[in-house]
This record gives sequence, C-alpha cells and structure tokens, in this order.
Amino acid sequence: MASVALVAAQLLIRSRRHNVFGFSVSAILSAMLFPVAIVLVALAVLGLAVLYQRFGEMLKHTGKLGGPPAYPIIGNGLLFLNKSPAEFLQIIGVLLKQYGDCFRVWLGTQLAIVVVDPKDIEVLLSSPKYIDKSTEYDFIRPWLGEGLLTSRGRKWHTHRKVITPTFHFKILEQFVEIFDRQSTTFVKVLQPLAETGKSFDIFPQVTLCALDVICESAMGTKVEAQLNSTSSYVLAVKEITNLIQLRFYDFLIRYKAFFLLSANYRKQRKVIKALHDYTDSVIQGRRKQLMARSNSNDGDESSDQDLGIKKRMAFLDMLLQSTVDGRPLTDREIREEVDTFMFEGHDTTTSAISFLLQSLAKNPSIQQKVFDELRDIVGDDRTRPVTMAMLNDMHYLDLVIKETLRLYPSVPLIGRKMQQTTEINGKMFPAGANLIIIPFHLGRDPRYFPNPEKFDPERFNVERSAEKANPYQYIPFSAGPRNCIGQKFAVLELKSLVSKVLRHYEILPPAEKQDESFIAELILRPEHGVFVCLKPRDY
Repeated sequence: MASVALVAAQLLIRSRRHNVFGFSVSAILSAMLFPVAIVLVALAVLGLAVLYQRFGEMLKHTGKLGGPPAYPIIGNGLLFLNKSPAEFLQIIGVLLKQYGDCFRVWLGTQLAIVVVDPKDIEVLLSSPKYIDKSTEYDFIRPWLGEGLLTSRGRKWHTHRKVITPTFHFKILEQFVEIFDRQSTTFVKVLQPLAETGKSFDIFPQVTLCALDVICESAMGTKVEAQLNSTSSYVLAVKEITNLIQLRFYDFLIRYKAFFLLSANYRKQRKVIKALHDYTDSVIQGRRKQLMARSNSNDGDESSDQDLGIKKRMAFLDMLLQSTVDGRPLTDREIREEVDTFMFEGHDTTTSAISFLLQSLAKNPSIQQKVFDELRDIVGDDRTRPVTMAMLNDMHYLDLVIKETLRLYPSVPLIGRKMQQTTEINGKMFPAGANLIIIPFHLGRDPRYFPNPEKFDPERFNVERSAEKANPYQYIPFSAGPRNCIGQKFAVLELKSLVSKVLRHYEILPPAEKQDESFIAELILRPEHGVFVCLKPRDY
C-alpha cells in the first residue's frame, strides 16, 4: 500500500503541467485516490474500535481477577525478562501463592488466565464448549496441521470418533510386540554406558527409543533411531522440537508477524518440508501396498480377529481404511493425524519414562518392590517377551507410574482459548483469553496431596486413592472429551520399557547431587538432563 501511495505522489508531482481533455492529471489522480483514502481511514478507525472493544471487554472482566501490575504493550513482560525457561514454573508458583488459584497475566498484549482450582478445571475440561486450544498450540500447527491435537469444532469431533477405535484393547495388544522389541534394543544400547559405572544423562537414549516405538507403531516403518541417531528424519524431529521450544519463551517471536521475519521461520519451513515429505512418501507407499494386497485378495473377508492379532496394522493402515462422512480420509488428513501421533507419542513418553527411571533410582525400596512384582509375573528369563496380560498384572508399577506423573506430568500446562465471554463459578473469563491449567502445580499442592514432595505410590492404592476425592486434582492425561486418546498406549509402553530395564539393570542415582529444574512447554523437560547410573543386575 505504501508503494502505491509513493507512485501516486510521484505522478502528481510530474503531472502538474499536463492536462487530459482539459483536466489536470493531478485532479484526476486526486479524485481517484480520495475514495481510497476514505476507505483506508475507515478501516483504520474500525480496526482501532475493534481492538478497543476487545481490550476494553478483557480489562473490564480481568480487573476483578488478581494478578501482578501490568504495563501498556509489554504487559507483565518484565516479570519474565532475562529469565530462563526453567524459571517460568518458579515464577508462576510465586504468583499462585500471592494471587490465589485464579489470576491473570499479560504476555505482551496476550491475556493468559492461570487456573488451578479443581472446581474451575472441572467445568473447563468436562464441557464440550471449551475444547479450543490456546495460542501456544498455534506454534505446532505448521507441522501438525489440523490433526487431533490442534483441530476444533466439527473436524475435531468427527476425527476423534474415527480415531478412538484404533486404541481398542485388541489393537493395543499388537503394539506390545513393538514395545518389547524396541525395549530389547534399548537395554543393549545402555550396556556400554552401564559398564563404565559412571552417571549419564538417560534422556537422549529414551528419546531415541520412544521415536523408534512411535515410528513403527504409527507408520509401520523402522527408522532405527537408537542405532542411527544421525538419520535425516531423526535430526529433523529434533530440530522442529527445538524450534517450537524457542517460540514459547521469546516474547517477540510469539507473535506470528515477528516470527515470519525471523531466521527461525526459514529454518522451520525447511525442516517441516523434510518431515512432511517423509510422511507423505510413507503414506503413498503404504497405500500402494494395501491396494496391491486388496487386489490379490479379492473376495476374501477379514475376520474381526484380523483387526488385532493375526494382521499387525500400523496406525497409518487403520487411517487409510477409515472414512469420515462416508468418504475416505485425504492424504493430507492422514498425514496430519500421523504427524500428531508422532509428536504426542514420542515426546510425552520420553518425559514420563525418563522421570520414572529417575524416581526409581532415588527410591531403591520402591524399585525393589517393582522388580519383585515383575519377577513374579515374568520369571527369571530375561529374554522372555512380555505380553499384554503380563503388563496388565503389574499393579504396583501402575501406582509408581501414577505417582511419577503426579510430580512430573508429561504435559505440565493445558491451554484453552475462550471463544466467548463466560462466567464460571462466579468468575468472568473474557473472549480471547488463553486459560492455562497447570497440572505440575496441582500435583504438588499439599491441599490435595499431603506431603507432596514425598514419592509415595501408595497414595494411589484402591483404599485411599488420591484420584477419587476429586479427579480434576490429578489430570496428567487431561480430562473430559479432549483427554489424551492414547493414554493406555502410553502406559503399556512405559510398563514394557521400564520392566525390561529393571530385568537387566539396577538403577542408581548419580554420585554427584543433581538439582531439579524443569522447562515447561507443551512437554515437561529436565533443564539439565536426567542422570542415573546403571549396574548390571544379578539374579
């Protein structure tokens, strides 16, 4: 628009001496530009009016909420200025003590309302009215598109309905074979590290194992990340994860306009193209295989048993055979769901497994109880593959997993975006606000979990289950209609891998004390790694 105005101005200057049919060119141009100027001014006024109304509405309602003093434009940015990502949770913890269970924070011009009251959380998560994700999820949309994690409205409802059956127990049973095989590779990869007797950061190794599991489960492909951590796909996944992390805590590139001008945007485009190209090639190859198989088996009917046990099907295979409103899913829709499964299925389980191993290292008596249980179930043959029935019998390990997720929820923050101004339990939440629910702080609140710093799996036993008092106090997998669709898959994977490690190694804490600090993004990450020692187990 500025360039158009410049050209017009130059024409006006140059045409003062010229006439066209008795009219000066400047007069003609003035007559042409005047309506344009009126429209531009009107649009500017309208835009300012909309902004004023929007912020006026927000300010009116948030004025009744507590929160730190905010400044124009920068909001509460000074609170987080020059702070590391690991300090974010600490700052929020201080604000919770100061302003209570519901308060507002301005991240520049973006309004965030922190909510940790279980009664408010119950309304927000249980109602289908509040299923739209917060602004932070926009950072992963270029990669995941409108997959199950990021979609909304009718598309989310229809796709959730299509995908839910793929996590039926018969389907899950076939994935146990993948869990067991990749866990076997994992303990072999750990052997040289165990033999040194020194502490090491186990988080990177767990990441590669989880990536192997999810690639084979989701796409039916073996990327062998544990054996080849420098493959192009593995590096691309690592790079996109890092780029997404950076946007969380850089308050300038949180805004899309600034991000599009940054070098990180150009990196992201390149990485996402590589990720999409890989997934697209797998989809096309798998589609051709299924068509060829279908043509060679015309007239054969598959039994219900074929769905799970006899024919092992990747998540991708099921999507290729699914329909929405009577039509097959498009390749783009399939790619979005596969990429979503990849993202949610490897980062979250990496976090959970790593913190679970660390917790067992810190609590040797609990580790011994877990080992005794799995030895009773699996026996002394370390090479014996586990089955789904065996994993389901590991009840004490269930409690240990729950306690781990209380202290270290894989998803430390749950975000929702208000589409309309709503009153909940006497508090007004304005349209446009991002609501931030924090399972990390909920799980460490002594009002809900007495002696919260103590690692006590027994708090989740049947007799005195911490989940039953109010299920919205404990939400490591979220809750309500938008809860984690793959939570059973995740728990089975955790059990399989951890039980395999314990059959081969005793997990010990590092000799040197490690300070715990966490980075809260879409996934909870350790700031300095998860350090353990491994000792070959004799029995």
